Amino acid sequence: MGLQRVAAGDYRLHGDLSFATVPELYRAASSQWAQQMPAVVDLAGVGRSDSAGLALLVEWLRQAQSGQTMLCFSHIPDQLAKLIRISGLSQAFALPSQSSSR
Repeated sequence: MGLQRVAAGDYRLHGDLSFATVPELYRAASSQWAQQMPAVVDLAGVGRSDSAGLALLVEWLRQAQSGQTMLCFSHIPDQLAKLIRISGLSQAFALPSQSSSR
């Protein structure tokens, strides 16, 4: 798992976002974002994700809100989007509602 700064306010995550990787990623982000939260975190490079990964993203949203900053996640992988929807967090992540055509 890695966190890469790609431009001012823009970061990219790559690798798995899971129970095994979250603690290290939390420390890395806390260090890099001590002065300013990012505006966008690109999740296109995220592979497998689990509830710990989702909890980390929710924590980042909470930190951004407490600092009166807008944080957006782009390119949310399908697996993570499903987890977000199941958890009832679609609105927090600005995910479009998923229509079921049966």
